[in-house]
Amino acid sequence: MHEVTIYTDGSCLGNPGPGGIGVVLISELKQKEISAGYRLTTNNRMELLAVIRALEALRTRSKVNLYTDSSYVVNALTKGWAVKWKQNNWKLSSKKTAKNIDLWKILLDLDGSHDITYHWVKGHAGNVNNERCDELAREAAYAESHWNEDTGFDS
Repeated sequence: MHEVTIYTDGSCLGNPGPGGIGVVLISELKQKEISAGYRLTTNNRMELLAVIRALEALRTRSKVNLYTDSSYVVNALTKGWAVKWKQNNWKLSSKKTAKNIDLWKILLDLDGSHDITYHWVKGHAGNVNNERCDELAREAAYAESHWNEDTGFDS
């Protein structure tokens, strides 16, 4: 099975506000970077979207070590929260409706397509690849002329 290491980060200038994603994919053959900016979104949506875009970039089923500084993403996946939300018709234990359902649906499907181990890394702590993702995400958030619409964002 193909092995890949992925680093992801999301950024938002205000919350909500303009946002961006940054991804670094590393395999034995090459390294690839992905970034994109969005006109109006939230930080959590950008964290999720960064992971989604990274996994969508994989062409074959892969063994993935994925690093993110988003405890929201890591905890929801490793502790089974997102699966429980889905099983409960996207309701949290508090009976409130989960946020970012559109992105969680995509991510849960992608999660089943690969052998993924999720790792939380402390942001802004000197990890070179995490810092690069942060830089890519912030640059994309500021790049107004290249902003996409986050069609699932609901203010």
